Amino acid sequence: MQSLARGLAVVRSFDAEHQEMTLSEVAARTSLTRATARRFLHTLVELGYARTDGRVFALTPLVLQLGYAYLSGLPLPELAQPILEELSHRHGESTSLAVLDGADIVYLTRIHTRRIISVGISPGTRFPAHATSMGRVLLAALAPGELDAYFAHADLAPLTPRTLTSRKAIEAELARIREAGYAVVDQELEVGLQSVAVPVLGAGGRTVAAINMALSARLDDPASSAENRRDAEVARLVPELQAAAASIAEAARAVGAD
Repeated sequence: MQSLARGLAVVRSFDAEHQEMTLSEVAARTSLTRATARRFLHTLVELGYARTDGRVFALTPLVLQLGYAYLSGLPLPELAQPILEELSHRHGESTSLAVLDGADIVYLTRIHTRRIISVGISPGTRFPAHATSMGRVLLAALAPGELDAYFAHADLAPLTPRTLTSRKAIEAELARIREAGYAVVDQELEVGLQSVAVPVLGAGGRTVAAINMALSARLDDPASSAENRRDAEVARLVPELQAAAASIAEAARAVGAD
């Protein structure tokens, strides 16, 4: 079990900002010794999941198969796709579907319009839950014990100067989300990016996923003007997002997938 956990840690150490790494960098990011990291990296190379030029290591497309069985077994992405596409095309903004996995959200579906975030997003992309609108919707649905476990392991590092990083502040925001039924994140994941998210409900009213719409922030707006514009957009978009989430849930129930 320990070997499996270490091998997965090596795979997960690669991300959008660390697509290629030396042995020393992998060892540092995984807190493994160089000898242990070397053993796992060379095993991944032998199995075809990684490549190396002798100094730098990188994952290969074969690694996508590790998550494909899980993603392809979920009916939600397929059911949500046309609903999110219609919503995205109507407003000219990107929409997404995600689930919670540990301290991160994992994207299952992404409808692109214009790119307003520097990191490319596709199925399988992960972001810290505390800094995303979908993550907060999903965290707000956790039971108290589950939320305690989340805070015990989550890295609440700031991604922008606006990111909430204290448990007290995040829990206060989660309480607001539970009451309002939606989440708004304003430039906490990336400067210039706002997003609005709502839950997708399954059997018994439990939250099984979240959907969102990404919006670009006008950085030249005065603070008061920007806030008023955001509030007006949220008031307009939340009912449409909730209707889309209800359509996804209804489609899931129709095929017995909730």
